Amino acid sequence: MNMNRLIKHLWSHSRKVEKCFSKDDLAAITNAIRDSEAQHSGQICFAVEGALDTLALLKDLSPRDRAIEVFTNLRVWDTEHNNGVLIYILLADHAVEIIADRGIHSNADASAWDVICHEIESKFALNEYQAGILSGIEMVSQLLQSQFPGKSSSDNEIPDTPVLMN
Repeated sequence: MNMNRLIKHLWSHSRKVEKCFSKDDLAAITNAIRDSEAQHSGQICFAVEGALDTLALLKDLSPRDRAIEVFTNLRVWDTEHNNGVLIYILLADHAVEIIADRGIHSNADASAWDVICHEIESKFALNEYQAGILSGIEMVSQLLQSQFPGKSSSDNEIPDTPVLMN
């Protein structure tokens, strides 16, 4: 277990999420996801977490592994066309992870997701959290438009509102 990481997470709390993402920011993110999904049949989920709990830290859970847990728990994988994408932020680790369902993952290599993560991270480094996520959503949207053009006939399968993890 990394003691510096443990201390960082113990000092972080849910108010860190509120500090980085105001209600107006969250509304803008919701609108961006809704507008994006009008352009393609993919499903985007945005989740942000201030810090991991003590048990996850004791297990030395990586941000990637936590993102996979969140992807599973939020059922992002459970879409009709297997085209859900999770943009996951772990603020205490300054980590951005994107998990794509198998319908998308098989058509987009890891480098495409890495570029999007780096774009978001570069904005976060400037404390431009809303701009980072909006840019990331736009980039994911462009990728989904190329892989899943047109709007599907099904309803919105994943809520557009950001998920704030405690």
